[in-house]
Amino acid sequence: MGRRTVRGAVVAVVLCAVAGLGAGPGADSEAVAAPDAYTYDFAEDARTVEGAASTTDAVGLEPGGTYRSTLPVNGRLYFRLALDATSNAYVSATAVPRQGTTVASSDGVKVAVQDADARSCSYDSTRFGASHSPHPVAAWASRTTDGETTACQGAGTYYVVVDRIDSAGSSSDDWDLELTYVSEPSLVDKVATTAPESSEPWDSASPDPLTGDAVRREGGAGFATAAPLGQGVWQGDIAPGRTLFYRVPVDWGQQLHAVAELGSSSAGSSGRGYVSSALVMSLYNPARGYVDDEGLVYDGRQSSAALDPLPPVAYANRYGVGDRMSGMRFAGSYYLVVHLAEQVTERFGAGPYGLTLRVQMSGTAQDAPGYLGQSVPRDTFAVTEQDREAAGGWTSGGVAGGTGADGADADGGGDDAAMQVVAASGIGAGSLLVLVLGLWTLLARRRAGRA
Repeated sequence: MGRRTVRGAVVAVVLCAVAGLGAGPGADSEAVAAPDAYTYDFAEDARTVEGAASTTDAVGLEPGGTYRSTLPVNGRLYFRLALDATSNAYVSATAVPRQGTTVASSDGVKVAVQDADARSCSYDSTRFGASHSPHPVAAWASRTTDGETTACQGAGTYYVVVDRIDSAGSSSDDWDLELTYVSEPSLVDKVATTAPESSEPWDSASPDPLTGDAVRREGGAGFATAAPLGQGVWQGDIAPGRTLFYRVPVDWGQQLHAVAELGSSSAGSSGRGYVSSALVMSLYNPARGYVDDEGLVYDGRQSSAALDPLPPVAYANRYGVGDRMSGMRFAGSYYLVVHLAEQVTERFGAGPYGLTLRVQMSGTAQDAPGYLGQSVPRDTFAVTEQDREAAGGWTSGGVAGGTGADGADADGGGDDAAMQVVAASGIGAGSLLVLVLGLWTLLARRRAGRA
C-alpha cells in the first residue's frame, strides 16, 4: 500500500469516525438532503452583474471573467467590451431556466456582439428543442480580427447583446444567466482564410464504437464543474429533467467521436408510448460555443445517439460554413452536455436511468499555431498534461486510468469501495478510533523505513 493510499484511507476512516461520534438517535432524519437535480453549478468565482436595458448603462466585462446575471421575460440585456485591434473576443451566455418553468421548443437565448454603430460582428442563438424540457442552453458571439471583412476590426468599445427568445404560453419567471468572456491572441503569421476541407479532405467516417467494461464517472452540474473524460467507456446515472456536463480534452489535429446510450427502463415499454428527443447530447467548444447536438427517441428500451463526424481541430476551421466546422476552431476542453427530458418521468418513471458515454479520439496531436501571446484565461485553447491526467481514458493495457472527476485516482476504486464498506458496516466509534490509530502507526512506520 503506497503512502498516498494509506493517507487516503486514514482520512476516510477519520471522517467515518467523526460522523459516527456526532450521530445521535435522530441523526438519520436530520441528514442533509440530496442536491436538487435541476440546479446548475455556477462558477464559484462568478461576479454578479446587472445587465443594462441600454448601451449607455452597460457594465464592462473583462477578458477571462465569468459573470452571473438574470434574464427577464422578453428581456434584452447589454454589456460592454473594450477591445484592441488584434485579439479575438468570444462571449458565451448560458441561460438557465428554473425548476418548473414552462418552455416551448422555439424558446432559447440569442447573443450578438455589435460595434458602437450597432453593426453586428456576429450572433448566434440556441433553443430548447423538441423535448420542451427546460435545461441550460448556451449561445456565443465574437469579434474576430482575422477574417476577410473589414467590419469590427478596429479598437474601441463594443457591446454584447443578450436576448431571451420567448413564445406565447411560456413561463414569465426570470432565467439565471452565466456569461464568460475569452480572449484569443492573434497569430505571429497570417494564415490562409480557407477552411481545411477545401484543400485537405478529412476522414468523415465514424469509427466503430468502443466496447468493453465501463468506468464509473458522474457528470457535473455546470460548465465550471464538468467531469473530465478521456477516450473510453464511461457510465453514470441521469434523472429526468437533469443536465450533466463533461469536458473532453481535444488537441490540434484530433477528431472527437461521441456516442450516448440511455439504458432500458425497469418499467418496460409495452403500452407506454415514447418520448421524442428524450435525451439530447450537445457539444460546445472551449469558449462554450455551440457546435452540434444529437437526440434520441425513447420507448423504454435502450437507445443510442451519436454525434455526426466532426472535422479535426484546426485554426482554419473558423473560415468554414456551419457550426460543426467553424466551432472546431481551437484545441482545449470540449463540453459534452447531456439532458434527459422531464417527460420521461410521466411514461417510464422518475429513474434514475443508466447513461453510457463512448468517447473516442482519432488523429495525431499537432503543434499549436503560432500565437502572439496567451489566451485569457491562460491555456483555454490548449490541452495540458493536467487535462490529460484528469481525463484518464484507455491505457496501453485497455483499462481506464488517470484521475477521477472528484480528484481521486480512477484506478483506486478498490480503496473507495473498502472505505464505503467500513463506513456502512456499523462499526462502533471506539473500534473506528482503534483502526484509525493502527493506520496512522502503519503510515509512520512506512515513513520511518524510507528515512
